[in-house]
Amino acid sequence: MPNFKNCNTIRKSLYLLLMVLYLSGCASIQQPSGGPKDTQPPKVVKEIPSNLTKNFLAEKIEIQFNEFVKLNNEFTEVSISPALDEMPIFKARKQVLEINFDKQLDSNTTYTINFGKAIVDVNESNVLTNYTYVFSTGNKIDSLSISGNVKNSNTGELLKDATVFILPVKQDSLFAKKRANIFTTTDSAGNFKLNNLREDNYFLYALKEDSQDRIYNSPTEDVAFYTDTINLSENIENINLRVFRQVPDQLSVKSKKIEQNGRITIELNKRAANAALRVLDPASSDSKKYVELTPSQDSLLLWIPELSFDSLAVAVAAGNQFLDTVKLTRNKRDTYSRSITFSNNLSADKLKPGTDLQLILSAPGSSLELAKVTLLEDSILVSGFQIAQDTVNARKYFFKYPWKANRQYILQVAEQAFTDLFGNKSNPYTTTFSLDSEENYGSIALAVTVPDTTKNYLVEWMNQENMVLRTDSVKNNTVLNYTRYPTAKYKIRVVYDENKNGRWDTGNVKERRQPEKTWMFGSELTLRPNWDLEEQLVIPPI
Repeated sequence: MPNFKNCNTIRKSLYLLLMVLYLSGCASIQQPSGGPKDTQPPKVVKEIPSNLTKNFLAEKIEIQFNEFVKLNNEFTEVSISPALDEMPIFKARKQVLEINFDKQLDSNTTYTINFGKAIVDVNESNVLTNYTYVFSTGNKIDSLSISGNVKNSNTGELLKDATVFILPVKQDSLFAKKRANIFTTTDSAGNFKLNNLREDNYFLYALKEDSQDRIYNSPTEDVAFYTDTINLSENIENINLRVFRQVPDQLSVKSKKIEQNGRITIELNKRAANAALRVLDPASSDSKKYVELTPSQDSLLLWIPELSFDSLAVAVAAGNQFLDTVKLTRNKRDTYSRSITFSNNLSADKLKPGTDLQLILSAPGSSLELAKVTLLEDSILVSGFQIAQDTVNARKYFFKYPWKANRQYILQVAEQAFTDLFGNKSNPYTTTFSLDSEENYGSIALAVTVPDTTKNYLVEWMNQENMVLRTDSVKNNTVLNYTRYPTAKYKIRVVYDENKNGRWDTGNVKERRQPEKTWMFGSELTLRPNWDLEEQLVIPPI
């Protein structure tokens, strides 16, 4: 017979256990995790006194946000215009930003507090960009504005996060010395607008910089300026600013190093087509040196016979004028591997049709033992190929042969086949390659129409990374043929070569000289396999 008393006891125990588990679960309820990441900047929900207040008499401003906020880099990001002798005290507490004024403000003056990128939320550091609080101690608010866009002068690209600022003409001597107080940054479409400006005469600038300090103080920063003085008496719109990288006035050495293979690299601060080097110490190395100017014309490569020096003094010249002297030191324990190594002009082990195979030596070549160089075609030794050293670059050798499709080639260079100018020998080298298919290349005929035959235009053929592959100087209507370029997308840029020197010239802020204007052809050109295209390029007037 069943024991009902024991059954009841078991039921009560199970009930109590379930209640404990339920209550434990309730007590441990937590905020759900996961979900989309917060990417929104904090929002202003209330301002005390209100933004754009007139007859301002308060000693404190409170700005309330929809979430907890903090200030980042307030001493560099926050500015007040007109400038105060002593900045107010900024305090961010939870969802409120307080601004306390310790000093009396000027009467009948419109003040603009620009927070730049200082206000961020606590959790994700999302930035509230270009927030401004404006008030006036008089009975009117300055309400004039200047707006426009900022582009890259080379590519025509609209620039995001470029800093745009104005300086009153009477304060323009502060340019590149002090942070601008009246500024804004461009939006994702490259547009800007400076608001609440007083009637005055201004100079207008833009900077695209890494430091974000609103000071033009580095040759690596891009700068733009509006050529004319802005006489601001009414709103001004549609101003176009084009940033450029200014070329330093004086040629100098940017960096220098002795590489592991004994080559000395000297990087210049700008291009110099006539750059040269002289070894000052040890002077005995100067007559035996070999110098190469890189294709970009902004670096010099130097080889000398001996690397046993403690220090090396080198003078940099442009033409017959010596402009800079540098000293390189080496540790006595430093050793260098001066044997010759090779590189080539193959792309993915493919040789472009209609070209020669090139070997580029790591040092200038002096002699070659032909018997130590062999070429195999489908594993069969071939003869009749020719090797020629470049007449300009002693490191470059051309291998000439009637290359055939669907064949495999093996070039073998035995040890010590090449000797450089200082007696160093080459390492062994082998490369396997084949002739690329014509189907991987395309051609295009570009019919160019110029707007003015008295002027000069540079037509630049570029890849998608904006690297210039070819430049043609054009004065009259003509057809440019681009033959055997890899199938890909290409761009065309036109430079209005105003001084007819055959290159694009950048601007100069001090001389108030703008960069030469450029124009991008509207659409990309796609070269298709084994396909010849024709395209019309009608260059518009400036």
